[in-house]
Amino acid sequence: EVQLQASGGGLVQAGGSLRLSCAVSGITFDDYAMSWIRQAPGKEREVVSCTSKSDGTTYYADSVKGRFTISSDSKTENAVFLQMNSLKPEDTAVYYCARHAFFCTLQTPEYDYWGQGTLVTVSS
Repeated sequence: EVQLQASGGGLVQAGGSLRLSCAVSGITFDDYAMSWIRQAPGKEREVVSCTSKSDGTTYYADSVKGRFTISSDSKTENAVFLQMNSLKPEDTAVYYCARHAFFCTLQTPEYDYWGQGTLVTVSS
């Protein structure tokens, strides 16, 4: 059974940092594309970052470039991480980790496994 469990969200002041973790079980995620996707209140889901070791892709949305870093550890923790620095109030959202069976894409309905989401709140 494939399971993704996101954690690490919380309340932080603008300019602060958080590190999100996505514990992955049931798959070898190096074979797939893994994304962090967020949904702010009243807005559509947005792919924030994606990594795909199978084709060497790393993607960041323009809004987070230079501030967020995606990484993964398939050897010890079997997890995907999102280091978020210089957080802004507009980063406030529920953050999900999700798997795509083939490649990084901005089409969120194509992701087939999702974690439960972790809330990030950035105060001004």
